[in-house]
Amino acid sequence: MQTNIMELMEAMIDYDKGDARRTQHFLKVHQLARFIGIKERLDSDTQTALEAAALVHDIGIHLAEEQFGRCDGKLQEALGPEPARQMLQRLQFDPAIIERVCYLVGHHHTYSQIDGLDYQILVEADFLVNLYEDGCGRAAVQAAYENIFRTESGRKVCETMYGLC
Repeated sequence: MQTNIMELMEAMIDYDKGDARRTQHFLKVHQLARFIGIKERLDSDTQTALEAAALVHDIGIHLAEEQFGRCDGKLQEALGPEPARQMLQRLQFDPAIIERVCYLVGHHHTYSQIDGLDYQILVEADFLVNLYEDGCGRAAVQAAYENIFRTESGRKVCETMYGLC
């Protein structure tokens, strides 16, 4: 598993070449997703799908900016799965993992009907990073904590990181 994840990380760093802000974003989301997934005791395949999705979750941003001049969440969801699929196939990920990652990329800004611990953790990790990167205040952090965070580990990280406890 780790060899594929490391190769994917390298491929994504290259994909986002010259865009340090986005590279740092997906690296932070990946590390938090990995941590929460391990703490939540995900099985190996689910952990692999989670980590891969965390690395490629925003892969549609560049296409959205090129085609539409903006990169809102819905455009990322619409445009992200195909380049993610191509990259994962090139790196010879398992087809079932590829399908799950593409699903997660295509839904990671949709917070209703979260269907799986990998999906939940990806959303939580992305929120942990976005709350900081967007300079959100305590009220926004508290609202996210109450409305988004469901895993014990994610809730603990949010409480501690943002001083909610």
